[in-house]
Amino acid sequence: MLSGVCGRLASALWGTHTQLSAVAQRYLHMLVSWPSTDKSERARKPPRAFDPALLEFLVCPLSKKLLRYEASTNELINEELGIAYPIIDGIPNMIPQAARMTHQNKKQEEMEQH
Repeated sequence: MLSGVCGRLASALWGTHTQLSAVAQRYLHMLVSWPSTDKSERARKPPRAFDPALLEFLVCPLSKKLLRYEASTNELINEELGIAYPIIDGIPNMIPQAARMTHQNKKQEEMEQH
């Protein structure tokens, strides 16, 4: 969407009679030819994979403990708290509100209630 707006702006500026520097002309040309990133184009691209090397640096924002990557669900798991952070297009969503409770934690809660 943004690239479409920039392209229209660049086209409008290109058509004006003002003097543009060579740098400005190259920049405007780049904006006009910038590939669009609409939803249909993003849908055609395969999703980016999560890089497990990031596990060395990522910790749970709540407990500050290391996380485990679960490839089958494409999530980062905090075993201690029993929560899983989703990975969307190769990018972990580390917002606690986006995390889901794992089955392990649900089983513990059920055992404590009985």
